[in-house]
Amino acid sequence: MPAGKHKSGRYRKVFVKTPGGKTTIHYRERKPSASKCAIFGTKLSGVPRERPAKLGKLSKSARRPERPYGGVLSSRGMRVVIREQARMEYETSNVEGPEATEVIDVEATESEATQGGEQ
Repeated sequence: MPAGKHKSGRYRKVFVKTPGGKTTIHYRERKPSASKCAIFGTKLSGVPRERPAKLGKLSKSARRPERPYGGVLSSRGMRVVIREQARMEYETSNVEGPEATEVIDVEATESEATQGGEQ
């Protein structure tokens, strides 16, 4: 009879062939669900589906992709976020740019007007 903890769904049955030729049942913990992208909810490629103890033994580069937002966003999600950040930076830099040129243009037209009036 299996122990009570083995009768729940937490453990999966693994059939192992012993050297004596018998097949015995071993109980192993199930793997966690695959990591998902925070934006699109798609499965993250390059992120292994392992138990935390096994993940801790992997090298850092084996745990997640070596790119911005690796292990959090899919490559598609990362591209969307980086484009959005670039747009925000461009908009904030352009807000200051045109106003500064307008002030210079106003001063230039005033000086031209005063010079034209003197002659």
